[in-house]
Amino acid sequence: MIGRRFSVVLERTVRELQGQSCLALEEVCPPKQQIMASRSFGQALRSKADLAEAVASHLTRAAEKLRAQHSLAGGMMVFVQTNPFKPQSPQYSRSMTLPLPQATDDTRALVRWGLGMLDALYRPGFDYKKVGVMLVDLGPKRHLQASWLEDGVARAKSDTLMATLDAINARWGRGTLRPLATGPAATARNWHMKRQRLSPRFTTCWEELAVVGGGSREGGSREGGSREGGSREGGSLGRRIPHRLQTPLL
Repeated sequence: MIGRRFSVVLERTVRELQGQSCLALEEVCPPKQQIMASRSFGQALRSKADLAEAVASHLTRAAEKLRAQHSLAGGMMVFVQTNPFKPQSPQYSRSMTLPLPQATDDTRALVRWGLGMLDALYRPGFDYKKVGVMLVDLGPKRHLQASWLEDGVARAKSDTLMATLDAINARWGRGTLRPLATGPAATARNWHMKRQRLSPRFTTCWEELAVVGGGSREGGSREGGSREGGSREGGSLGRRIPHRLQTPLL
């Protein structure tokens, strides 16, 4: 009945809620067929230098994901756009897709091609709100078809360099080593998205773990005990305090 009136997807959802399994559980996620990296800017940008930093940063992150699933990219797409929610401003939106001469997972090669595509897409005089990149035509690295024009020694050096890069960033944090084209430190980038209302990462970041510390609540009293500097039933009141002021509770 639900499937005929609405859709098969909704029918499966209803059956799942009733305890009937309709969707197979994937224990191992299959490799992605496309990898995309894109973010809206915290402010409109006009400088091509700022856009280039964003494109290089997105490609760096996409290349990390590409290597994590042991794949190579045979092509890539770059797009730029203004803010479609401001129709009073001049609008511009373009994209370009380019097949690579040789499938690769080298961040340096991807950034070099991406910046060249940005040069062709960029038009001065517009307030850009978003850029993005997409790696396409992905295939397993073990199935790489070698080219007689390719330098095998250079390929081996590239693999070693990228493995070292990923190992250092995994050990010391993302962005510890990165291409110069990505610009200065993350806190100084003009193109970063707004994060004033970012939720704390309690489960994924050591520095943002929820903490508990002894203290008192300011204000009046309850049951004869003053909240200001006082206690409740002989014990100090627990409260949330800034994570950088106390040792995390593990």
